[in-house]
Amino acid sequence: MPIKPVLKMGDPRLLEVARKVENFSTPEFGALLRDMHDTMEALEGAGLAAPQIGIDLQVVIFGVKRNLRYPDAEEVPYTVLVNPVLTPLTEYMEQDWEGCLSVPGMRGMVPRYARIRYEGSDQYGNRIDRTVEGFHARVVQHECDHLQGILYPMRITDFRTFGFTDVLFPDRPPLAE
Repeated sequence: MPIKPVLKMGDPRLLEVARKVENFSTPEFGALLRDMHDTMEALEGAGLAAPQIGIDLQVVIFGVKRNLRYPDAEEVPYTVLVNPVLTPLTEYMEQDWEGCLSVPGMRGMVPRYARIRYEGSDQYGNRIDRTVEGFHARVVQHECDHLQGILYPMRITDFRTFGFTDVLFPDRPPLAE
């Protein structure tokens, strides 16, 4: 499937609330999932939300094995999550660096709940119910924010910790962004 262009911050479509998926068995839904997977892989992303490629549906994918964008991150299993519901399991929030394919070349320190439960469906409509923490929890929260029209810079509390990746981390190899 083709690699889709990723919308960039400033595009008003990224600020919209996505619609729930009603039908999991259409050819269009299967094509969307393949396009999302191929796009995320080609851009070396940790995740991707359907609104980032201009589709206003509540679909996110994520998964990390070895990723140059997040060299210190633990592995996160590849997951398709449809119509997600997130529940914080602690009030404690951790600050850590985030980037986004829709905000290329930049990073910022973002507070996220340290431990969450996420529920929803997989690509076949089967129920998903997981409790996660650490980088896994961060990735899920980041991607699900896209479904509510929220980009990570909107969550930054101290803009002294927001900037261009090559300036913030001059010793890291350049990314494919």
